[in-house]
Amino acid sequence: MAIRKLLEEALLEPEIGSTPCFRWHATPVGIAALWCAGTPPSAPPYAEALREGLEVGLDLSREEREFHQLNSGLVLLFHS
Repeated sequence: MAIRKLLEEALLEPEIGSTPCFRWHATPVGIAALWCAGTPPSAPPYAEALREGLEVGLDLSREEREFHQLNSGLVLLFHS
């Protein structure tokens, strides 16, 4: 199954937390941070996601990261 489809389906499930800029979701491929603070910045806001992830108990500093533009918006994906 394509990663985009897995992410889209996972974003329909309840979030595991929310912070000022992101809604956080556990997905089959990692932790997804969905941007929810208006227009996303031109560069993926990884530093902001790392800071806000700590607010919901997620230390993502050692995880691999990538971003995806989905129908629901900009998603930062953190995975091992």
